[in-house]
Amino acid sequence: MNKETAYKTYLSEDEIPRAYYNVRADMEQKDAMLLHPGTLQPVTVADMEPIFCTELAKQELNTTDRYIPIPAEVLSFYRMYRPSPLVRAHFLEKLLGTPARIYYKYEGNNTSGSHKLNSAIAQGYYAKEQGLSMLTTETGAGQWGTAMAMACAYFDLKLKVYMVKVSYEQKPYRKTVMQTYGAEVFSSPSTTTEIGKQMLAQDPQTSGSLGNAISEAVEVAVGTEGARYVLGSVLNQVLLHQSVIGLEAKAAMEKIGEYPDVVIGCAGGGSNLGGLMAPFMEDKLAGRPSPYFIAVEPASCPSLTRGRYAYDFCDAGQVTPLAKMYTLGHGFVPAPNHAGGLRYHGMSPILSQLYNQGILDEARSVEQTEVFAAAIDFSRAEGTLPAPESAHAIKVAVDEALKCKETGEEKVILFGLTGNGYFDLMAYQQYLDGQMSDFIPTDDDLECGFATIPSLPGIQSF
Repeated sequence: MNKETAYKTYLSEDEIPRAYYNVRADMEQKDAMLLHPGTLQPVTVADMEPIFCTELAKQELNTTDRYIPIPAEVLSFYRMYRPSPLVRAHFLEKLLGTPARIYYKYEGNNTSGSHKLNSAIAQGYYAKEQGLSMLTTETGAGQWGTAMAMACAYFDLKLKVYMVKVSYEQKPYRKTVMQTYGAEVFSSPSTTTEIGKQMLAQDPQTSGSLGNAISEAVEVAVGTEGARYVLGSVLNQVLLHQSVIGLEAKAAMEKIGEYPDVVIGCAGGGSNLGGLMAPFMEDKLAGRPSPYFIAVEPASCPSLTRGRYAYDFCDAGQVTPLAKMYTLGHGFVPAPNHAGGLRYHGMSPILSQLYNQGILDEARSVEQTEVFAAAIDFSRAEGTLPAPESAHAIKVAVDEALKCKETGEEKVILFGLTGNGYFDLMAYQQYLDGQMSDFIPTDDDLECGFATIPSLPGIQSF
């Protein structure tokens, strides 16, 4: 089969992908293997099974299968909201006066409000097929927790969600939606786990972090019979599931005779950017013409732009495998800004590897106030209120479009609009009231986080 057109074979008649695309199979230099936290040896499926569903553990370690079939029941669920819209931003183009053609892939048209449902329903399915009765997870801004609550309700699974404290307080209605779908929601750090109690003892006023919340969720999963832990970003399995975004986008653009010169996505753990760019990255890995890829992260949590490429724990409690990634250190606690879904200390090992090689072309960090300014301009032009996370991509898409205005280039710009911002009105109100400030860690702040990166002499990659 011709690799250039292979992905088309995996599109159903309604243009929803019938298989996930595994970009790792086409990477000449694979991302480094996860390491067992006790032995520091590459993890096996057996090592991961006490924490993750077996099939998800297999997907996590799969470096050879280019396409992995989407189960029929998952595909049936996708039809509720997929394919998601690919939208030409005509009104934004007019506002900017740019010759660029701007497109966005909108993932906010479901109750979870974001792209997170793409992976949540898949992970819920594999848990149910394995005969499990409960899942645990963390959530930052709440999109992942909401998506997982929806998936668990659909498959009749119990769910415990540990929500980062700052977001728990900023976005109470996210908690309400999760509870509507039957989930138990805890502010993290909590007093329900040993790790949570330790974190609170160290800093009773902590705003929490995704690393802390992950530790709590893992602790409960491994200590509960019939339970497993699920994660909404960073992991290879999650980027795999999110490839439906890029597969649909590529097919839709081909249908109208377009191909992006630039692909832009916000990046916290890396799931939406990884998913959007995957089939376009396939072109680059094969040596074909391809876009310029830009990852956008908050200046308050700059793992790619100011982090270190090293093995680190994925959680603050040091119970998860170690991943080689761009990291600020698992002990880094980001400032309590409104980009809750991007407040993670590390980056996807896949994206980290591609960035380290220069294949993912660029990473930019942007400040909170300029992100909200771009979000408001976009909302007034296009009629959709974006999530703060998504607005990071909007900000850089606008910057790229304005460059085209200066040069006269008619570039095609594609960005991911990962979710809507209707649970983020407190943040918008603060910006409109002039009460929002920017949070940028100093070098000393970062050094405190870097000090928590474990020293592993002689270990580079496997």
